[in-house]
Amino acid sequence: MIEFRMPSLGADMEDGTLTAWRVNVGDFVKSGDIIAEIDTQKGLIEIEFFEEGIVDQLLLKVGEKVKVGTAIATFKNESTLEKSVKKAEPTRSEITKASEENPIQEKKDARIRISPLAKIIAHENKINLEEIKGTGEGGIITKEDVEKLIKTGDTEKESVKKASTESIRMAVAAAMSKSNREIPQYYLTTTIDMDKAIHWLSETNAKRAIQDRILTVVLFIKAVALALKKVPELNAIWENGLILKNEIHIGFVVSLRSGGLMIPAVHDADKKNLSEIMSSLNDLIERARMHKLKSSELTDSTISITAIGDGGAEQVFGIIYPPQVAIIGFGSITEKPFAENGMLDVRSTVNVTLTGDHRATDGHTGSRFLNELKNLLQKPENL
Repeated sequence: MIEFRMPSLGADMEDGTLTAWRVNVGDFVKSGDIIAEIDTQKGLIEIEFFEEGIVDQLLLKVGEKVKVGTAIATFKNESTLEKSVKKAEPTRSEITKASEENPIQEKKDARIRISPLAKIIAHENKINLEEIKGTGEGGIITKEDVEKLIKTGDTEKESVKKASTESIRMAVAAAMSKSNREIPQYYLTTTIDMDKAIHWLSETNAKRAIQDRILTVVLFIKAVALALKKVPELNAIWENGLILKNEIHIGFVVSLRSGGLMIPAVHDADKKNLSEIMSSLNDLIERARMHKLKSSELTDSTISITAIGDGGAEQVFGIIYPPQVAIIGFGSITEKPFAENGMLDVRSTVNVTLTGDHRATDGHTGSRFLNELKNLLQKPENL
């Protein structure tokens, strides 16, 4: 029997509220399947299951709020033969897809009375006509009835969005306070010449379609991932001691338009090429801002980076996101006097900082990492 508990999606999460089950009792679930949607301080998160089994019991009702670590479902281990007899009922996603493709349904036992214009507006906004009570003559649904429902829905969405934004801000504040309070942090900084990387990237992008072009931050992500292979002590978490991680999942700090931050993970960044990282980054940023991330994308990061971007501050010192043991900060790229081999020149440079957990590593380890990072960015064609 497998007992599935309310997962923690970070140091800033204490509880969660079930908003939907994606499985039913008797369903066969394999590793990576989404089994539930949980409302947390970080928004609505899809919860993944990382074993195989048959759903035995769903212990939590929709709308219930429980603490992290509380059992919410049980699963039976079943043989390969028994997998073939899994329940054939449609999943929630299949039902949702079907309803989206046929947004306007008429009752089989009674025809819905609606004006032609109201029907068009309802269809365009994918509104189920059964949700509307007609106020026209004889109960007919009018244009005003439909527009009222749309307006009410928009108001509710805005309220939820506002509440979600406030929750995210509070969650970030809690995590950062915990970090400053419990982690002895040290700080290192270096300046890296970016001339070669920028010229190479410009030439590479000139050969690509606009939608396939690579951003400078992708070079940072790949270089950090490869540097961690040389200095693995920073690819770790601290949970009652240092735990080194084999996989390299780079957490990328995303600033939400409505306020607050999320740090989704670019999985296996060391194994992805630059185009794959760019694609992953675009997808993660879009879904982070829509609050539609998966649980693994919020919990798997083994180190994080924060990048200011063009026109921002020249230097940024990140705060470690527990249980990680380091965060790398990239300031904006600026042109500055740069001395090399006794010669002074003007180069495009970036200030890079490392914030490390002194329980896990020290300044010597951090300096080794920054040197590896610097060397990698001098040979962008090898990233």
